[in-house]
Amino acid sequence: PTMPKTSSWALGGAALFLAWNLLLLFLWSRPTPPSSSSSSSSSQLTAEVIRLAQAAETELRRQGELLRQIQRRRSLWGRRRLSPFTPTPKPSPMVLGPVLDPDLGPVLPVLVLACDRSTVRRCLDSLLRHRPSARRFPLIVSQDCGHAETARAIASYGDAVARIAQPELSHPAVPPEHRKFQGYYKISRHYRWALGQVFRTFRYRAAIVVEDDLEVAPDFFEYFQAVFPLLVADRSLWCASAWNDNGKGHLVDPARSELLYRTDFFPGLGWLLLAELWDELEPKWPPAFWDDWMRRPEQRRGRHCVRPEVSRAITFGRKGVSHGQFFDQYLKHIKLNDRFVPFTKLDLSYLKKDLYDPRFLAEVYAAPEVKVDDLRDDRRSQPGPVRLQYRGRDAFKAMAKALGLMDDLKSGVPRAGYRGVVSFVYRGRRVFLAPPADWEGYDPTWS
Repeated sequence: PTMPKTSSWALGGAALFLAWNLLLLFLWSRPTPPSSSSSSSSSQLTAEVIRLAQAAETELRRQGELLRQIQRRRSLWGRRRLSPFTPTPKPSPMVLGPVLDPDLGPVLPVLVLACDRSTVRRCLDSLLRHRPSARRFPLIVSQDCGHAETARAIASYGDAVARIAQPELSHPAVPPEHRKFQGYYKISRHYRWALGQVFRTFRYRAAIVVEDDLEVAPDFFEYFQAVFPLLVADRSLWCASAWNDNGKGHLVDPARSELLYRTDFFPGLGWLLLAELWDELEPKWPPAFWDDWMRRPEQRRGRHCVRPEVSRAITFGRKGVSHGQFFDQYLKHIKLNDRFVPFTKLDLSYLKKDLYDPRFLAEVYAAPEVKVDDLRDDRRSQPGPVRLQYRGRDAFKAMAKALGLMDDLKSGVPRAGYRGVVSFVYRGRRVFLAPPADWEGYDPTWS
């Protein structure tokens, strides 16, 4: 087998050192010549050889110390490569902070996608305020648009964040009927480039993705740190999100903010994905409307996300390419969790599919069925969870609208739904808006 370079250098240095000393010994042991001029010349030669030998010995000691440092570093690098929780060495000259030892936990970079909102400061201030460790959660801000004021705002954070910039700022080609949607094409292009940087250039194992109009909860990082091992262990999960689409203050139970759910709906708005998922999605990434594309059956492939009872992120971005769609009616009313939950100290194994499904479905279909009017009439209320049953898209939409839920569906999947069931709180009572127990799956035409 080929000898490692460090071993070759060490042997070569030892051989050189030995050669110098043998030469010196030979010169010292030579008999004294009879001629005085020869003696003087020989003495000068011997002195020069001694000087060179001493210099060589000093250099060899320096090289030996350098080799010992390299060997120690190689041992450390080898251990790091074995860790499933740290990124592999990054070929980019950009330095994002030191790589952690395996026993310190996962490195989960936060990718912030920015464009032309100087209010990105609110997002970054929130992340930096609640971030428990810069080394475990490096912040990478990727800016599109080339907006100067936003660029200055990002640069003002100095080394607290790593800054990258989307190099392609031209207008993407869009079909004539989509001219008014060009912004969505730019967003999708930016997502593809930025995620490529995180997973291809910086070589991270996972990433938390947020946009520049999000503010996060005090336990935002704690939540993602805790659910990361679930995504690694349970391949029926393909993301974890900080967002509850039906997370308005009167529709959630703040006293149970530790509750987490599986959902068939891709929530986005602060979400965690693994590098393996990007390997799958990147080759077919869409030119526009990436989030709705993620919600199609061919991408979801029967997999689920984790989402919280109470959102760990809220959006303050009323203005954007969506022109405030849903913002005034729903998004600005989402409650941001304010009670720190030590998720990493909780047993989250209940979220594994083989444990979650039977318990969740048993709870849903054991709840007594009621009508919407029963919920609204306090005189007919009863303690404990209850179930509203819908059959058909129109029935679902009517009930959701009447109760203040988001009533739109994507590829047939209701927001925050799991197996067709949407869980929420109404007037302090747990309610399950559910299909019949013999439900056979989503109908993609319900959109």
